[in-house]
Amino acid sequence: MRVKHPKVVVLLAAYNGMQWIEEQVASILDQLAVEVTVYISIDPSTDGTEAWCAAYAAKHPEVLILPTSGSFGGASRNFFRLIRDIDFESYDFVAFADQDDVWHSNKLQRATQAILAHHVEGYSSNVTAFWPDGSTHVLNKAQPQVAWDFLFEAAGPGCTYVMSKKLADLLKGSLLANWQQLQDVSLHDWYCYAFARSHGYRWYIDPVPSMDYRQHDRNQIGANKGLSPLIARYKTIHDGWWFSQVQLIALSVGQGGDPFVQTWLKLHRIQLIQLSFSAWRCRRRVRDKVLFFCICWATALIGKKSK
Repeated sequence: MRVKHPKVVVLLAAYNGMQWIEEQVASILDQLAVEVTVYISIDPSTDGTEAWCAAYAAKHPEVLILPTSGSFGGASRNFFRLIRDIDFESYDFVAFADQDDVWHSNKLQRATQAILAHHVEGYSSNVTAFWPDGSTHVLNKAQPQVAWDFLFEAAGPGCTYVMSKKLADLLKGSLLANWQQLQDVSLHDWYCYAFARSHGYRWYIDPVPSMDYRQHDRNQIGANKGLSPLIARYKTIHDGWWFSQVQLIALSVGQGGDPFVQTWLKLHRIQLIQLSFSAWRCRRRVRDKVLFFCICWATALIGKKSK
């Protein structure tokens, strides 16, 4: 008797990806114990990505290319386009993929089994970051989830996300209803995690790395390792970007009226100081709880950079 494998649709956002996309797509098609279909949405590129994808799809019927849809200007809008335009009806699970990583062959098998075993609707995992010089580092995002982490951080790299069809359909409906507002959301993975948790859906963060997470100078969001990334992230906070995204995501997922969110949503000086004392409920990692506390105080005392 033929074993029925889960059907997984993989949404891949591409932009100038010729250097690595072939290795990535091959690792997706080599997944064990699942039936995979890959949809690729390409932000207009200058390195031949469109032509390569079209030629590859012509030889691989399980790879489909979406029609050109203008410039997205970032991965988030490209992924939102994929969620909006792909029909999930014939699939059991929906996964995200970047163009430049390498998936372990059991990535989707492990994810789909974990969703069923842990009775959750969303899944993400740790990853092994790797650099051109051959160095590697496991990025641990699997600390215990806390009450409000979803409004302040994602559940790890979006390229590890796998969702049940149920969650993906609800996410699509919300996306369609709030399309214009969500064009200002910079990180699709943060929003998707926030949507799931804020609507009562459970999420599992797997401590076992599921993929090799390539680091290079064109990463939109890379590994948070060492001092330089911390400085870069502080600059986004000082510039006001991070807190504006917190506000936008909180409102977009319907949490604006929650009593806790109301205590800090306007991000006035006193509110930021009050929020700092809830750091243990807002970030998962101990280091990040401490940084969150300090950042709230620094922003309250120094203020955000004026535009």
